[in-house]
Amino acid sequence: MKSASFHRFKGDEFVIREIVITHSAIDEAKLIAERNVVPGVGAVVAFTGTVRGSEAGEEISGIDYEAFEKMAFHQFNLLLDEMVKRWPVKSVRVVHRAGKVGAGEPSVWIEVMTPHRVEAFEASQWFLSEMKRVVPIWKKTYKN
Repeated sequence: MKSASFHRFKGDEFVIREIVITHSAIDEAKLIAERNVVPGVGAVVAFTGTVRGSEAGEEISGIDYEAFEKMAFHQFNLLLDEMVKRWPVKSVRVVHRAGKVGAGEPSVWIEVMTPHRVEAFEASQWFLSEMKRVVPIWKKTYKN
């Protein structure tokens, strides 16, 4: 498991960042149990992306994710820098799988905390779209 945890200040505010790239299954219950709602948070949005059982109209068994980890962490942090400029984010946690992930299993989990729900939803959606665009994590489908 590769992990990086950052705590940065935004002006005089504390912003929690956690980025994990792992070959282990994503344990959503554990992530939720470890949640630390910081003061000023009124909204927590957690998104789980799962592997579909089909890709381009064909059945698949799963996806094999390959990450250029050093660059992936760099790109994740650039995105988080931009996110905290756009929205009043208090905490962001990101977990992305690497290696083989079976159909129906979580491949990515993102949690964003902000003072209000609209900000949390907007920031989460923006982050996911940008992550897919710029973070060097590639996928290859496989069949059993």
